Amino acid sequence: MEYVILAVVIAVVAIGAITGLVVSGKRRRELDRPSQPPTITAPAKTDPATTATAPAKPAEGAAEPTAPPTASGATRAPEAPGAPAGEPATGEPAVGEPTTGAPTTGEPTAEEAEAAPAIEVPEPTAGRLVRLRSRLSRSQSTLGKGLLTLLSRDRLDEDTWEEIEDTLLTADVGVAATQELVDNLRTRVKVLGTRTPDELRTLLREELVKLIGTDADRTVRSVKHEEGPAVVLVVGVNGVGKTTTTGKLARVLVADGRKVVLGAADTFRAAAADQLQTWGERVGAHTVRGPEGGDPASVAFDAVKQGIADGVDTVLIDTAGRLHTKTGLMDELGKVKRVVEKHGPVDEVLLVLDATTGQNGLVQARVFAEVVDITGIVLTKLDGTAKGGIVISVQRELGVPVKLIGLGEGADDLAPFEPGAFVDALLG
Repeated sequence: MEYVILAVVIAVVAIGAITGLVVSGKRRRELDRPSQPPTITAPAKTDPATTATAPAKPAEGAAEPTAPPTASGATRAPEAPGAPAGEPATGEPAVGEPTTGAPTTGEPTAEEAEAAPAIEVPEPTAGRLVRLRSRLSRSQSTLGKGLLTLLSRDRLDEDTWEEIEDTLLTADVGVAATQELVDNLRTRVKVLGTRTPDELRTLLREELVKLIGTDADRTVRSVKHEEGPAVVLVVGVNGVGKTTTTGKLARVLVADGRKVVLGAADTFRAAAADQLQTWGERVGAHTVRGPEGGDPASVAFDAVKQGIADGVDTVLIDTAGRLHTKTGLMDELGKVKRVVEKHGPVDEVLLVLDATTGQNGLVQARVFAEVVDITGIVLTKLDGTAKGGIVISVQRELGVPVKLIGLGEGADDLAPFEPGAFVDALLG
């Protein structure tokens, strides 16, 4: 009997132990089972100024979703039928909720502030040449003051007149213009008799202004017409500052109230399009560009097309720099002009010349004039040379006026050319 009781006790203990192991194992498996991770959806980029959109419609047969609790923990009342989406039935915003349709703050985020480049306000173009007259100090000392010193001598003999001729030729005034100026000075000095410094300065100023010319139209044709925006082609050889001049010209036009589109048709020089785009962004001008090494005529065509679509006043097209001795490249420049003219006439073709190259610049000018009809000259780097007479010789060579001159590396150092102010700067 004792054995039976002992066997029963052992069986009960064994059954209890087995049951405990089974329950413990089941609980352990439930604890070890990984929980389903939550689905994280990136928030949509919405404009804080727009109104809230209506919530998604629940599937048929699904229970209506309950309103989320407010900041105080209370459940928001369901929307009344016909009420605008996103508004409670009472028409009042929920407690702790910002008013729909307005941003919580008026300050832009740091990312927005960094993404939007600051738009610069260019300096007015009126009087730029007067402001920058000190940049002509090299030409002033050689040409202006040099002539005044020679003319102020007590005796004007042949040797003195030869020195005057040499001074003019050294300043790149040109042979024909030099002879004309010397002849006029000889005549007027004889008639004048006495030669006070003020009289000589007035005499020389009048003759130089007459030599440069005041009758030519020196405005850049940039006014929008019925066919579309005015189109300006900027051409020149490598290294004259053509792309920089295009960017500065955009600033000149923006300062005059024009709306501008830039065309980066210099697809051969690395980073030329990036350089032009940077200039455009600084004044809020859109830049049309193509792939590096692409067809320049195609980029120019697209730029004018974009300008028409945007309703701008002027399209500025920066063409690839090319050597005037390369016939193929020069023919391609003619192609760019012909393709652009499918949209309408080209209003300006500005030839950019480096004033420091002197007579070599005149050779370049002649070749470019044979390919495209040059309508104006831009002389760059005039602050770095004593050859200010290039203004006179290049006009006489091409029969077109100098319209702009570059007097420094600053963003607003491109000035509309004014003959009177230029001569005043030369004479000091």
